Amino acid sequence: MMLRSCYRPLERCFGRWCGGGGDGLLWHTDLKPHPAGDYSIAVVQANSSLEDQSQVFTSPSGIYVGVYDGHGGPEASRFVNKHLFPYLQKFSIEQGGLSADVIKKAFSATEEEFLRLVKRSLAARPQIASVGSCCLVGAISNDVLYVANLGDSRAVLGWKDSKSKKNSVVAERLSTDHNVGVEEVRKEVEALHPDDSHIVVYTRGVWRIKGIIQVSRSIGDVYLKKPEFYRDPIFQQFGNPIPLKRPVMTAEPSILVRELRPQDLFLIFASDGLWEQLSDQAAVEIVFKNPRAGIAKRLVRAALQEAAKKREMRYDDIKKIDKGIRRHFHDDITVVVVFLDHHEGSSKRSFKHHTAGSTTAPVDIYSLSADGLEEDL
Repeated sequence: MMLRSCYRPLERCFGRWCGGGGDGLLWHTDLKPHPAGDYSIAVVQANSSLEDQSQVFTSPSGIYVGVYDGHGGPEASRFVNKHLFPYLQKFSIEQGGLSADVIKKAFSATEEEFLRLVKRSLAARPQIASVGSCCLVGAISNDVLYVANLGDSRAVLGWKDSKSKKNSVVAERLSTDHNVGVEEVRKEVEALHPDDSHIVVYTRGVWRIKGIIQVSRSIGDVYLKKPEFYRDPIFQQFGNPIPLKRPVMTAEPSILVRELRPQDLFLIFASDGLWEQLSDQAAVEIVFKNPRAGIAKRLVRAALQEAAKKREMRYDDIKKIDKGIRRHFHDDITVVVVFLDHHEGSSKRSFKHHTAGSTTAPVDIYSLSADGLEEDL
């Protein structure tokens, strides 16, 4: 293990320049087991610092997936990546198992802990008050699926349509996009601020809260939630705060709970970088029609090909563009695909011999300081 730890980051680093035409900003794991099937992860970096963070935790009784899409910097998404799952574990043990209440408590505790970090760091790094992260969590425990989210990362279920004569798959969105580009979300925000006719403004081609941010729920973005921060002289020197009468964002997650059915085939958890390029139906059809191994990478590449097409380029051209500049062509993209073989029973039997484990995507793609190796917990 120690040897692998030393050599894998170097492999990543050299692979970027000597990869024989591969995408040096793309990281993936082809296929790993979980109690009800297999899962696959892929991440491609576009920003100078990777703002998407992600992790999968497996145990003999379940699987937990986290996709955290940061904005304003990587600090909030990295923080969530370190703190949310331990809180989920803590509250699950205290309350005798996973539930919607356990998930809400874990989100709330992560938000409060990040707020404490911002208070401690404000004098040295005032910009920390304007950093935030979308947060998407999926969990399967005892054949019950939980999906919780803040922001516009998305979970989509692919299920087999037995009534159709064709061998077809149906895409079902399981999460709510908390983005004011969605009319329903825009109206929700406006209803909470009846005395502010400019709470949502159309600017730079999209709807934004106070002309600043598209998502209405997140971890972080403290200056848009706590009046004392945007009134703080230290923060005022850093930014151009807009006076707010009350918080304009929240960390209250939308949560879906449902029992898995035999026709449920797989789940796709992804940051909005994927969904900007592919529809829900297009994504599930790619998963349905292709081999499992490397399926998350295949989805990422399909999204990048769409991004290239919009610019009348080829993906081969985009692959040569370095991080930072690459953000002008597409966003950071994270994809986790979880296959559901619960009705077959074979995976469950074989998995009992596995220890609990986790896969965490690199904190920064091909960075020696950010080793994203899988490790047993």
